[in-house]
Amino acid sequence: MQNKGLVKLFAILFGLVSIYQLSFTFVTNKIENEAKTYAVTQVPKPTEGADTKENADKRSLIEKTYLDSIDKNEPINYGLTTYSYSEAKEKELNKGLDLKGGINVILQISVKDILSGLVSNPDNETFSKALARADVLQAEAQEDYVESFFRAFDELKPDGLLLANPDLFFTQALEEDLKKDGMKTPDGVVKNVIRQKIDQSIISAKEVLNKRIDQFGVTQPNIQRLGTSGRILIELPGAKDVIRIEKLIQQTAELQFWTTYNDNARLGTFLVSANEKLKELPEYATEDVTKADDAQDALLTSTEDSLNVVNPLLDKLQLVNQGGGIIGTAKGEDRDAILELLSNDILKQVRPAELRYVRFAFGKQADPVSDRYELYALAGERKGKDAEPQMKGDVIDGAAQGYGSAGRPNVNMQMNGIGAKQWEKLTGDVYNTQGNIAIVLDNIVYSAPGVTTGPISGGNSEISGQFSVEEAQDLANVLRAGKLPATADILQSEVVGPSLGQEAIDSGLMSFMIALVLVLIWMVFYYGKAGIFADVALSFNILLIFGVLANLGAVLTLPGIAGIVLTIGMSVDANVLLFERVREELAKGKTLKEALDHAFSWKGAMSSIFDANITTGLTALILFLFGTGPIKGFATTLLIGIATSLFTAIFITRLLIDWYIAKGKNLDFSTGVTKNLFRNNKVSFLAKRKIAYVISGIIILIGIGSITFGNGINQGVDFVGGRSYQVRFANDVSSQDVKSALEKEFIVDGAVISPEVKTFGGEDQLKITTKYKVNETGTEVDEEIKKKLHKGLESFLPKGMTLEQFVDGAEDKQVGVMQSIKVGPTIADDIKKDSFWAVLGSLVVVFLYILLRFRRWQFSLGAVAAVFHDVLIVLGIFSLAWKYVPFTMEINQAFIAAILTVIGYSLNDTVVVFDRIREFMDERPDWKLSKVVNAALNSTLSRTLNTSLTTLVVLMAIFIFGGESIRGFMFALIVGVIVGTYSSMFIATPIMFDTIKKGDINKGLVETEE
Repeated sequence: MQNKGLVKLFAILFGLVSIYQLSFTFVTNKIENEAKTYAVTQVPKPTEGADTKENADKRSLIEKTYLDSIDKNEPINYGLTTYSYSEAKEKELNKGLDLKGGINVILQISVKDILSGLVSNPDNETFSKALARADVLQAEAQEDYVESFFRAFDELKPDGLLLANPDLFFTQALEEDLKKDGMKTPDGVVKNVIRQKIDQSIISAKEVLNKRIDQFGVTQPNIQRLGTSGRILIELPGAKDVIRIEKLIQQTAELQFWTTYNDNARLGTFLVSANEKLKELPEYATEDVTKADDAQDALLTSTEDSLNVVNPLLDKLQLVNQGGGIIGTAKGEDRDAILELLSNDILKQVRPAELRYVRFAFGKQADPVSDRYELYALAGERKGKDAEPQMKGDVIDGAAQGYGSAGRPNVNMQMNGIGAKQWEKLTGDVYNTQGNIAIVLDNIVYSAPGVTTGPISGGNSEISGQFSVEEAQDLANVLRAGKLPATADILQSEVVGPSLGQEAIDSGLMSFMIALVLVLIWMVFYYGKAGIFADVALSFNILLIFGVLANLGAVLTLPGIAGIVLTIGMSVDANVLLFERVREELAKGKTLKEALDHAFSWKGAMSSIFDANITTGLTALILFLFGTGPIKGFATTLLIGIATSLFTAIFITRLLIDWYIAKGKNLDFSTGVTKNLFRNNKVSFLAKRKIAYVISGIIILIGIGSITFGNGINQGVDFVGGRSYQVRFANDVSSQDVKSALEKEFIVDGAVISPEVKTFGGEDQLKITTKYKVNETGTEVDEEIKKKLHKGLESFLPKGMTLEQFVDGAEDKQVGVMQSIKVGPTIADDIKKDSFWAVLGSLVVVFLYILLRFRRWQFSLGAVAAVFHDVLIVLGIFSLAWKYVPFTMEINQAFIAAILTVIGYSLNDTVVVFDRIREFMDERPDWKLSKVVNAALNSTLSRTLNTSLTTLVVLMAIFIFGGESIRGFMFALIVGVIVGTYSSMFIATPIMFDTIKKGDINKGLVETEE
């Protein structure tokens, strides 16, 4: 081997850098464990029963204070330099949500809202119709929302109507950008300006979210924009307070100050008239209502005749006369319906002129006694066609959590100069009229105080209410960060409890160690002392993989650990190819040095090694480009593992072997048991190809039949949309009993939305999936579903377990929601399409690569046909088995990752055989093609079975010990490896053979490489 000194130096430096980089992980872990221990000494955990959230929050605060103190006062000494704790934290190996716990969400900033904000008149008929049409187009198209809107507008606009019309986008905000041609600006120019403004709004939204998250105090947050669609990815490892964070990131934080409308008598008369008018709506026009209309006292009596009367508004809203702008109360579940009724256009006919600019909003919290919410009437100022608040929150300069006169938490606000003057005038006016000022955030009234001391100067004000300290801190936080330019809906989310993350680490490490030990033992058993050198190279390879991950700042996930463990199984393949070639050359009578030189040359094993790893690497690269979250972590570790295993197998193994031989010692590359194993094979593979075709055809047809007419396929939430919860109980539960209990809760318009309930791992754990309100993405819907889930499961949970304890994540949590996943239909559709293109793209790329390397389309056809064969069989087995196996087998993103890995593995096997066929074609031009093919298959049989067995041992270790969440993923890989090994010998090679003209092989049949 050339340049041994340079290779040694590089290997030493590479190893030292990896150790150095990983040391930060061990140092920070040690400090954090000390912080946790200290916190427990200050606030001990109960020896029996569940811990309280208050105590858990106290410990978290003590931990944070401890770490802040270490960060400021105790630098970490690295000899030549020192690092603070926070600096070391930035350099540690990042753990994903599935290993650390936390929250991962994809937010959709509403481009529809941004467009409505840019337009002069949102009620313009063409504009409204274009928005509605864009909503329909989005269900089918892959384009951004704004492009769908432009398409819809072009379809619907009357002749001559331009986007620069004053009723549309020729507004004060856009006038400067359109000043050249004014109202005659061509639509193409206006479209570019609108795209620019939308882009600026989304960038602004990302900055606002950054500020909110920074002030929340989550370590190593990741916030990034996804493409140009208005989607923003937020990853918060280690976050525990699920409900709090979801509110924090979704809150628009549009602060407004309204005066209240206090004439309850006039409002009461209007609401009674409104109730009567609403009865004319089709959904309320029933016979019972018609009969009741004849009765003068229909609203007041409760006789048997009027029990069936439907009062659209007053059945939900109870009128009160207590002043302060409060006109009625309602149950929590009726709030949205009441506001929708009060905004119905039919009420314009009965609304008095003086109430035209009154708006309605509910208070923030329910009365603790009645559990009802107060409805406020807000008196707006007339600005254009709409009512506007007297002041907006854009005048706020700063906000901080404080305490009111009664010692209750509140939020103190400081206004800028303009705001201070407006505030002084507003408070003076309200003082003179003895009214109230409603402080409204995102259409919710937080408080409505009166003004008792005259005008308030200086611009200081406060928001009071029934706040906890955390709520007041979060409110101050969002006010400081500013409002989002549009509503933000959670399209996709994943929440993993920290205790589940720790379990994943434990199971991942166990599978890792078992797989590693088995592979190390096998290599020594099969190759003797040479196997020891391969083991040293393999161990060094693992160090490099973790070192590179840490150095790149990549995130280690549970599938990522699976990727590393799989790399262990696949990385020995390079050593196996090299060692098998050495054994062949030794059998031909060559010296050990000659055998080694040939094996480590391009004409020996190197071409097969590179071809096999490049094909696997190409599929991993496609997975990396199309995958998200944990799946991208799997692809990352696989790509890194391929690169480092090539380096260690080719250079480190050779260095160790050369060092050993230089001492005058001999090396056999086998043991007494394996010396003649798989030698001189004379299996006629091609003679059995027709039988193989029939067997494969039958299996594929059975699978297709099952998919089409039988069990179908079990699509996961990320392919069809919905919400999925992994719930753990204190005792074993019956999935059927739980399903029956939940069906009583998940009802829409009298129809039961039956949830899917499956045992997940042990009998004390269930996976509950529901499509209840699958098309709705608001925070209120998420909270509603969690409440229904908690209520339905209440009889199965420990007595007294609150909703908060059920949902939020404590570090030692063992009962409740351990993990939750939410995927909106839009995202699910995108994921499905991306998955299809990922698989198709990998097949096209591999077809082209093999065509380039082997110069004949028959080789590409054989390889791709084998891959299709493998994918169809794996899919068919999943269809046949998913209802009967004791673990989850879903067609989801993880399954697509498994399919792409199977494609890579199958190609790896096939390419090794094809390489040997090409070699024999070049060396034996007088042989018939059938003899060449059979000889190539027999000569690679040892390598094929050795690699497959090693990989299967690794996969079985992960399948058994790696945790329930990746068991289906591992099962797909196990089936794929078995089928892929079979197809490389009995499908890919025979198809290649059958498509090449039979006869004597000559040098013109296959181009030889220089």
